[in-house]
Amino acid sequence: MIKTINYLFVTCFGIGSLRFAPGTIASLVTTIFLYSLFHVIDLSSNIILTVLLIVFIYSFYAISEFINHKENKDPKEVVIDEFIGQSIPIYLYEISHGITKDAKEAVLFYLYIFILFRFFDIKKPFPINFFDKKFKNSFGVIFDDIIAGLYVVLTLIIFMIIKSKFL
Repeated sequence: MIKTINYLFVTCFGIGSLRFAPGTIASLVTTIFLYSLFHVIDLSSNIILTVLLIVFIYSFYAISEFINHKENKDPKEVVIDEFIGQSIPIYLYEISHGITKDAKEAVLFYLYIFILFRFFDIKKPFPINFFDKKFKNSFGVIFDDIIAGLYVVLTLIIFMIIKSKFL
């Protein structure tokens, strides 16, 4: 029973088992899911943060159990790390400035966040590649996506500073 729950969890309900671009599809589903929570259901950011923290904490256990007897310690079917990494810039965007975001503006920013996250997750610039190669455990699986998410945040901050100073 727990093995099935962990499988469904780490693969985001089977998305990781798709043959074509499971990481990209998981990131896209995460983007749509979070947009729905923030803009359609209008759920409190505190409730969303609580859910994200529970997912983050449980991920260490679930991934560890899933990869325990696998030769590949970062299998492509594990996509919960994409969910976590993609959630960071989206959540920070939504709580930034303490104002309610316009749904149309949010769609554009979610698109930018999605594209930037996939870019950093695929290209793996330093130190993402360091954590991806050095740590062959649940920490390494999760942390490289966390850094990719933080790179997205940094990129958007730099863009907004440049935009406010020069445009």
